[in-house]
Amino acid sequence: MRENVRRVRRPAADGAPAFDLAYVRSGPRGATPVLVIPGGPGLASVLPYRGLRRWAARGGLDLIMVEHRGVGRSRHDLEGRALPPPAMRITAVLDDLAAVLDAEGIDRAVIVGSSYGSYLAMAFGARHPERVSAMLLDSALQSAHDIDIERACLRGLFWDADDDMARGVRRLVSAGVSERVVLDIVRAAYELGGPDLVHPLVRHEPGFAWRALGAYATRGAEIARFPGIYEFDLVGTIAFRELGYGGTPDGHPLDPARTYLPLASRYPAFVGEPYDLIEAVRSFDWPLVVLSGDRDLRTPSAIAERVVAAAPDATLVRIHNGHSALDTHPMALLNAVRRLVRGQQDRLPADEPALDRLPRKGLSASFPALLLHVAHLDALLRKRVLHR
Repeated sequence: MRENVRRVRRPAADGAPAFDLAYVRSGPRGATPVLVIPGGPGLASVLPYRGLRRWAARGGLDLIMVEHRGVGRSRHDLEGRALPPPAMRITAVLDDLAAVLDAEGIDRAVIVGSSYGSYLAMAFGARHPERVSAMLLDSALQSAHDIDIERACLRGLFWDADDDMARGVRRLVSAGVSERVVLDIVRAAYELGGPDLVHPLVRHEPGFAWRALGAYATRGAEIARFPGIYEFDLVGTIAFRELGYGGTPDGHPLDPARTYLPLASRYPAFVGEPYDLIEAVRSFDWPLVVLSGDRDLRTPSAIAERVVAAAPDATLVRIHNGHSALDTHPMALLNAVRRLVRGQQDRLPADEPALDRLPRKGLSASFPALLLHVAHLDALLRKRVLHR
């Protein structure tokens, strides 16, 4: 599928320079376009989701994806300089999305957001409600204060439980492995493969599989940047200033507030969120579907349940998955989006097993199995060394 990257000029405002915002539109033109917002902040839209758009087009979806300001093809101003911190504000991002709809002549669209993208989707609904025909939230992120829900979920699984998995985690911490690193790795392993992947990782000393997951999941003092794929360096300003990524640890084990602390000195302190989204969803008068993975530890199911309880016309769809179906089970997400576009969201709860049976596409389909295989190889190598 050949795609033409389109651009819309964004004017200078509030100390930020003018720049060209990139986006793509794919699939057959339909009466109900779908605007998909990836997570992050930092994930690009153009390069990483070519497969998603190809699968969506085959299913008849008219899909739009916007390259977030400060990322990829929307990274530079008109003089070729990286966009400065004043350009990094959630309200500006929301107005970017509206500007793309204007450029495409779209009055209203189905808004789909995953993780941080779900935060933007709800905030878009609060700022531009007249532009929303329906909404799907994948791994709903609703408030910086929801870290307490995340803490309870993580500690219940990996620290307080009386089972082999929690005992293995406690043993690694007692042996001197950084709590922050342990949390990042076991959380990623659980979301990707569940207890079957965590158990071999925590049963022995860290091996190849542990290091592979560390490269995938941990945040060090260096700012990760994979051009055109994931670029946190500029948009990290939003993460810290408006989403509270530099949270205050509570002094207890396995605190997710520590995940981004190595980067906190490089970014502004938290000043507050632009909207109260817990309250805002009460006024959402459009059909709303919330996808929640049963292994999602970054946006646990309690958040999805709260959103559905508050919104007037909401449907909760639970799937066997970790965080962000957009990235780890895209076919399930696209199937749910098609139902929403057709006005068949009320039939989704009965179709949960059907979503789970859909093939897993992309790297996420093979990565957990590969990690598990490597973990078993680690164990085999240890046995051989012990028996020499």
